[in-house]
Amino acid sequence: MNRKVELLVENIGKVMVGKKEAIELLTLTMLCNGHALIEDVPGTGKTTLAIALAKSIGGDFNRISCTPDVMPSDITGFNMYHPKKETFEYHKGAVMTNVFLADEINRTPPKTQSGLLEAMEERHVSVDGTHHKLPHPFMVIATQNPIEYLGTYPLPEAQLDRFMVKIRIGYPSVEEEMMVMDRFKISNPLDTLESIITLEEVKMIQDEILLVKQHKDVSKYIINLVKATRNSEDTLLGISPRGTLFISKMAKGIAYYEGRDYVIPDDVKSIFMSVACHRIVPRPEVKYENKSNEDIISNIMKFVSVPEGDLFA
Repeated sequence: MNRKVELLVENIGKVMVGKKEAIELLTLTMLCNGHALIEDVPGTGKTTLAIALAKSIGGDFNRISCTPDVMPSDITGFNMYHPKKETFEYHKGAVMTNVFLADEINRTPPKTQSGLLEAMEERHVSVDGTHHKLPHPFMVIATQNPIEYLGTYPLPEAQLDRFMVKIRIGYPSVEEEMMVMDRFKISNPLDTLESIITLEEVKMIQDEILLVKQHKDVSKYIINLVKATRNSEDTLLGISPRGTLFISKMAKGIAYYEGRDYVIPDDVKSIFMSVACHRIVPRPEVKYENKSNEDIISNIMKFVSVPEGDLFA
């Protein structure tokens, strides 16, 4: 295991009890220079997880509660006229930070949601024709409630596709919930959580992950999985080329975390569901067969042949 990444996961785990898989997934998404969508019911620790990550890397953190009255300029920033200087000055929006949390993103209208598109893809925002570069590292973490749909605006496919992974946290077990009660009995552990890694080290790890090797057979395996989502009888829309790149990046992140400098098929299989599930659009009749997106992806993984061999470096 890579010790730096392991320490980062352990540090976040001081706040999030028993949710190691979700912590690892969010951490690796950030180290792979991606964005994450966390979908779960209220009170499961979505916001806590985002704040814990920002604190653990010593980065700046901004949060917006995405209500219907939030404007795009609240996210991107705006120009204001300065009478004494007789010029317009740029006032930073909430997105000018290292970790930006868009809380309940589907509660804000599409016009405001679209304010994030450029930031997520281009790593800058445009205000009155001028580009303003975002800090590096930069990550968007968006949350949404999968149960309540009244007064919400579903994210369009173009925006969903920009999220590298979709994460579900889930309810804790009885033992874990007892630990939560004990840990939060006197104070919130977030208040005393300290950074375990610097922003410079995050950038260094991001660069090192890009150097992880991927054999052409593993690349073909990824492409065959992607093609299967496009050709499936259960889907209207399969995984995009952007999704293909994200699968490769996350597989490299898993390999790096495991202490390897090369990707194996198991790395791809371990992250494929999280990267692929929110990218496919099932056919309308599929819901009458009680098939979820997870079921469709699981079936595809069963029927796509896995490359064989001992070394995939």
